[in-house]
Amino acid sequence: MKRAGIIMGPDSAALLEIGQLLKKARQASAMTQEQVADLAGISRPRYRDIETGVAAARATTLMNVARALGLEMMMIPQAMVPAVEALLRPHDDDDRPAFISRPDDNDHG
Repeated sequence: MKRAGIIMGPDSAALLEIGQLLKKARQASAMTQEQVADLAGISRPRYRDIETGVAAARATTLMNVARALGLEMMMIPQAMVPAVEALLRPHDDDDRPAFISRPDDNDHG
């Protein structure tokens, strides 16, 4: 992959993917980069670099950013990723994920 004249390797692709996920979460929360950065205790330019995949971040920084966005980071063994994704994917007959962390008050099983 190539971006702005720089050849990007697999690590860069992972940074871009993380950044895209953070951006989607930020936009869904109707927050600005400045607000997320303030809540995470980092500068807006630093947050921008993380969100755009230009720079990597320490795990502690990513945890702070995630929490600022109302997310929680989890370490999952790679072998378990398909199972976790299957749990979160909606079934054909349902438009909601198979597992939700906060069910509706009206859902009693």
